[in-house]
Amino acid sequence: MSKQAGLLPVIDLTADTPCCPPLAQSRVSAQTAAVLAPAFKALGDPVRLQLMSMIASAKGGEACVCDLTPAFDLTGPTISHHLKTLREAGLVDAERRGTWVYYRARPAVLRQLAGLLSVEPAAVA
Repeated sequence: MSKQAGLLPVIDLTADTPCCPPLAQSRVSAQTAAVLAPAFKALGDPVRLQLMSMIASAKGGEACVCDLTPAFDLTGPTISHHLKTLREAGLVDAERRGTWVYYRARPAVLRQLAGLLSVEPAAVA
């Protein structure tokens, strides 16, 4: 058997089409859970959840680290660590401009996560 035959298909979290049906409709495969879990884990920290909210709701679609850091009673390196975690989880993109780094939410990834958690109302009989 070739090594290619054993490879799992890649789940594209950036696609505009849902990666999988919502939890309430179908069981999530082990592969899908492995791909999605890091993003949910990253959002499981209160500081990261607040940072994500600040970035996603920022005017112009991006937030400078210089505007994010003062909102917390944490050191710059700690905020940088949290932002790195969000970046590594695929939730945000970062771009350095001079001394500052600007962060943008990745809407397609957020839509994938939201779609997985969506619950359709039960049909009324």
